[in-house]
Amino acid sequence: MAPTSEPGRGGGAVVALGELLRDAAPDVLAVLVRRAGDLDAAEDAVQEAMLAATTQWPRDGLPDNPTGWLVRVAERRLVDRYRSETARQRRERTAALHEPADRLHAPPADDDPPPVDDQVLLFALCCHPALSRASQVALTLRVIGGLTTQQIAHGFLVPESTMAQRISRAKARLKETGARFGPLAADELAERMAAVLQVLYLVFTEGHTSTTGPALYDGSLTAEAIRLTRRLGVLLPADDECAGLLALMLLTDARRAARTASDGALVPLADQDRTRWDRAAVAEAVAILERVLPRGHVGPYQLQAAIAAVHAEADRWEDTDWPQISALYRMLDRLAPGPAVTLNLAVSVAMEHGPAAALPMLDPLLDDPAMRRRHRLHAVRGHLLERLGRSSEARDAYATAARLTSSITEQRYLDTKARGLR
Repeated sequence: MAPTSEPGRGGGAVVALGELLRDAAPDVLAVLVRRAGDLDAAEDAVQEAMLAATTQWPRDGLPDNPTGWLVRVAERRLVDRYRSETARQRRERTAALHEPADRLHAPPADDDPPPVDDQVLLFALCCHPALSRASQVALTLRVIGGLTTQQIAHGFLVPESTMAQRISRAKARLKETGARFGPLAADELAERMAAVLQVLYLVFTEGHTSTTGPALYDGSLTAEAIRLTRRLGVLLPADDECAGLLALMLLTDARRAARTASDGALVPLADQDRTRWDRAAVAEAVAILERVLPRGHVGPYQLQAAIAAVHAEADRWEDTDWPQISALYRMLDRLAPGPAVTLNLAVSVAMEHGPAAALPMLDPLLDDPAMRRRHRLHAVRGHLLERLGRSSEARDAYATAARLTSSITEQRYLDTKARGLR
């Protein structure tokens, strides 16, 4: 075993123990779930193995293959659990295994890496169609992200007991439906991966603009969404939409430092100090887009990332290439039409041709019951009305938007806009 303070065999410095364990945990869990077919039992065994690692590795040094060590210890914990059950329970458990029970008694060699496909299937299992989107998000963050129930609950501002019940029900639902960890047909895998990307996008969105609470964003959620999307991108290097989602996240998160003033007040995109944007993140995202867009398999996340890249290319708000952004939104509208796309297209049309050209585009959205409850629709309408000099109507629209949003930071901004109009 190598000391934890020395470089690893690959030549790079060994990462901090906590980060190493978190990165390895999904690989280890995937191996155990494949072999035992029981997510709950496998997760408990992995947690016990990680606890053993935190005790033994600082004392004995880092093993040559940390993942192999964790798999071996976790499998032993799993075997111990099976041995402690009654003979009837062991027979029932064995019948449910994907592989013969005696396979569990033959731990892998240290140099036996977990199959990459297993990691993809673990994502797919967490996003099983039998689960609600909220359950998919919670299970993905718990099982793959390695976040504690308390951390997930804090990120979504719900009691820990509520989140624990959500995760527990999700696991129970997987058992009820007979969900299996195993190969999927190509069309089913593609469908699951689309759900995985949507879950990761939802996690990022919640972190980028928290739906409730005093802070505008939760950096822990955005960081976790980016980390998991990077991980999935390594597993699926040919998935251009996964790459597009990563680029979109990086470009959006690059603005974080400029999104709020020193007192925590919201700073809209038009007023942001762009010298505070993370140019390294922007450069990485643009490089990703330059790699995947020429392939021609352009999807919604790639188009949204391309739009964000156009914003990033402008040194000032006034320099933004609005005709290009409008063209990209029209492409997005043809590919994945929806009221949110229409709303964003209206904003770009207003910048390109003036607010009078864009305001009628909002009328159909106001007839949509779901969109009427979206604060951003009323905020955009208020902005267009303000630019047209229709102050009274703009004030009412801003006030409605402030009433509908649950973000305290956005409420304050919108209330200020409303009070500023006579």
